[in-house]
Amino acid sequence: MRRTRMLALTGTAALIAAIAGSANATAVPSAPAAAVTGSGSYVVLADAGADASAIAAKLRAAGGTVTSVNTDIGLITVKGSSALLTKARAIKGVEGAAGDRSIGRSPKTDKKDAVLKEHAAAAAAGKGKGKSSSSAGTKGSKHTADPLDDKLWGMDMIDAPEAHEIEMGDKRVRVGILDTGVQGDHPDIAPNFDKKLSRNFTTDMTDVDGPCEVASCVDGPGVDDNGHGTHVAGTIAAAMNGIGVSGVAPEVGIVNIRGGQDSGYFFLGPVTSALTYAGDTGIDVVNMSFYVDPWLYNCEGGAPEDSPEEAAEQDVIIAAMNRALEYAHSKDVTLVGALGNNHEDLSNPRTDFSSPDYPGGTEHPRTIDNATCWDLPTEGPHVIGVSALGPSGEKADYSNYATDLTSGEIEVSAPGGWFRDGIGTATYRTNENLILSAAPLHVLQAEGQVDEAGNITPDGQALGTIKDCGFVRGKQVCGYYQYLQGTSMAAPHASGVAALAVSAHGKVRGKAGFTLTADKVRDLLMGTATDHACPAGGVRSYEPEGRSPEFTATCNGTVDFNSFYGDGIVNALGVVQ
Repeated sequence: MRRTRMLALTGTAALIAAIAGSANATAVPSAPAAAVTGSGSYVVLADAGADASAIAAKLRAAGGTVTSVNTDIGLITVKGSSALLTKARAIKGVEGAAGDRSIGRSPKTDKKDAVLKEHAAAAAAGKGKGKSSSSAGTKGSKHTADPLDDKLWGMDMIDAPEAHEIEMGDKRVRVGILDTGVQGDHPDIAPNFDKKLSRNFTTDMTDVDGPCEVASCVDGPGVDDNGHGTHVAGTIAAAMNGIGVSGVAPEVGIVNIRGGQDSGYFFLGPVTSALTYAGDTGIDVVNMSFYVDPWLYNCEGGAPEDSPEEAAEQDVIIAAMNRALEYAHSKDVTLVGALGNNHEDLSNPRTDFSSPDYPGGTEHPRTIDNATCWDLPTEGPHVIGVSALGPSGEKADYSNYATDLTSGEIEVSAPGGWFRDGIGTATYRTNENLILSAAPLHVLQAEGQVDEAGNITPDGQALGTIKDCGFVRGKQVCGYYQYLQGTSMAAPHASGVAALAVSAHGKVRGKAGFTLTADKVRDLLMGTATDHACPAGGVRSYEPEGRSPEFTATCNGTVDFNSFYGDGIVNALGVVQ
C-alpha cells in the first residue's frame, strides 16, 4: 500500500503550495458531482458477485436516472434527489452508496501570479534564468535526437539515450494516460496518438471547469483543456520526429483514458471506468499522476472527526478503487502512480487539514491512522509508487517518501524536477531544473504565456515556455513546450521505462499487440533500478520554501532499498538489455 499527494508544478509553485466503454462496462460519462445533500449524482457499489444491472433497474424504479453501469466492478452512477441515497442503501445486494465525490486532483498552480513573483525575486537576486523560446535550456543532455532534447536532463539520468540504441518501443504497446486528457493533435503527440482507442469518461462541470466548450459538455477524445495530461504523455512517448522533444519510449502508442476534469478534479465514476476500460482494451501501462481529494486520505470508517456520511463516502471510494485496480492488474495492466508532493513521510502521515476540498467550505482537521487510511490510487493494490528527484539526483524537497520499508508505499524514484536544486550554484532556482514536455497551445494562450499570434509573451519567457517549429512529413508545424515539476513528472518517466520493458520482453498476443505480465514489468522496473544511497547521516535538510519553515526528512534503509529512492532510480537501459 502507498499514499500520495500528487501534483505538477511550474517554476516555483512547489514552493508556495502544500503542493478516461468496455465489453463489460457501460462507461457512460458520469454526471457532474454534487454534495451529498440535495439533488445530485451518486455512486452505488454492489456487493461482490451481485448483479449490478439488476440494481441499476431498481434505482431507476426508485426515481433515479442511471448514467453509468460498470459491471466489471459493480459500480453504478445515478442522478436523483438526496432521498435516493437512502433508498439505494436499502436495496438488496448494495454494499454502499455515497455522493460522487472527487477521488483525486491534478495540480492547481497560479502561473501568472505566485510563480512569476518568485521568478521576479530570483531575477532580482541575480539568479533568475527565464528564457525565451529560442534560448531556453543549458543542461547539455546526451539525449539529442530532437531539437529540444538537450534540455531533458532526466533522460540522461535514466539512461534513455543508451536504451534507444536497443529499443525505442513498439507501437503495439499502449500506454494509457489517466489524466486531464491528451492534446492528440500536438505535433509531438500526434504520431503516436491512438484516437480510435482513446476515450473521455468525464463530463465538464460548470461549477469547477467553467463553461462547456461543446454542447454535450463531453470533450472529444483528443482534447486537454488543462495541460497536465499532455505534459505527462510527452514525457512518456513524444515522437522522435525532428521537432520539440522525444519521450522515454518514443515509438509506443498513447491512449487517452481521461478521468480528470478540466479543473483537475478526478471523480470516482470516471476513474474506475478508465481503469476497467484499460484492462478490457489491452492497455499495457497506465500512468496515474494525480492525488486524492477531497479526501487526502480515505479512511475505513472515516477519520475520528468525520461525519457518518463522510465515513460512508470514503468506504465506497476505498472498495471501488481497490476493485478497479485489482481488475486492471488481473488483465496485466502495469499501474504507475505519483508518490505525492506533500513533503510527507507517508508511513507517519500528519494531521490532514485540507479535506474535504470539494465542493469546499467543509474542511476540518482529521487524525490519520496509517493502518486504516489510504491515499488512492497510489496506495491502492499493485500501484508502483514513484518519488521525484532533481537534476542533482537528490530527492526533491516537495516529494513524499516512506520510512516504513515494508509498507509498499514506495517502489522507485525518477526525475521529477526541483526548482531549488543546486543551491549555491548558477542553476539554483532556474526553469532548467524542471521537466520540459509538450503543452497544448490553447492552454498556454489562456494562461497568457502565448499571445493570439502564437508568440511567447514576457510571462511565458519568464516561465521558460518554448515554441519549436520544423518540418514533419514535409509540412511545417510548430509545437509548444513548458517546464513543470512534481511527482506527476516523475511517474511518466517510470511509465515510459515500463513501456520499454513490455516492448523489449513482451510476447505477441495476436492483433491486440504485445503482453507482459504486470508483475514481470514491476520486477524488471525495480530489479534494474540504479541504487541510490541515503544522504550522509540519513537526514536531509531543506531550506524554507514558502509553505513551511526549514524542515528535514529522514532517510533510512540501505543503498539497495531506502525511504527516499525505494529500489533506486528507474533505468531504461537496464530494462531493455
